[in-house]
Amino acid sequence: MTTPTAPVAPALYPCTVAHVRVSPKRYAFHLRTYLWLIDPDRPPELPWWLRPLAGFDARDHFGGSRATVREGLDAFLAANGIDLAGGKVVMLAHARVFGHVFNPLTLYWCHYPDGSTACVVAEVHNTYGERHCYLLDTDESGRATVSKDFYVSPFFPVDGGYTMLLPEPAGRLSLTVHLDREGGRAFTATVRGERRPATRRALVGAAVRHPWSTAAVSVGIRVHGIALWVLRGLPVQPRPRHSHQEGVE
Repeated sequence: MTTPTAPVAPALYPCTVAHVRVSPKRYAFHLRTYLWLIDPDRPPELPWWLRPLAGFDARDHFGGSRATVREGLDAFLAANGIDLAGGKVVMLAHARVFGHVFNPLTLYWCHYPDGSTACVVAEVHNTYGERHCYLLDTDESGRATVSKDFYVSPFFPVDGGYTMLLPEPAGRLSLTVHLDREGGRAFTATVRGERRPATRRALVGAAVRHPWSTAAVSVGIRVHGIALWVLRGLPVQPRPRHSHQEGVE
């Protein structure tokens, strides 16, 4: 009989997301937002008047056809030969805000019932409505390498590989993703933040400081993309047809 795992206490991470592009031209920007750390088996239960500020919908993750986010994750893992046997999962993501969500990167730290790490899943969405999941075998520091298999930025083709540093968040959130292409490092993204208990007051405060945060992230990415195209003259790379990924689409 499997011992039930303790639920994950929901938390907020006010954070700074930074992008540094090295090639073909150097360009950097950062934005401030906030992310949720939750247990996808037990998403936060909010009073009715706060629900417009935070919702977690299974349609926004994996194939979108499962009843819960956890069921979608389990289906993806099963397609890749992994059974968590009910082990704990910790999820880091944007919540829906006023019905809108855009998650460039959602992370799932997956554990077996004994607490050992099974894998990390990095679910990536692009601005074209497509999604792709990377199944990562991280080391003790949270480091993993993987080939790039998904079109994200219109200024990079689908080549090269990622080095991801994704330690499971505790008091601090510290994530780094490097894109390396032939010739060297082309791009680095970082997320840095501090943990806050997900109290009603903290959520209201975050929403006031970052109104409609998910829309702001989506718009910000597009604005900087336009700046790179119009002001820096970067050519747009053709977007290949995204191959079907079992358990995701």
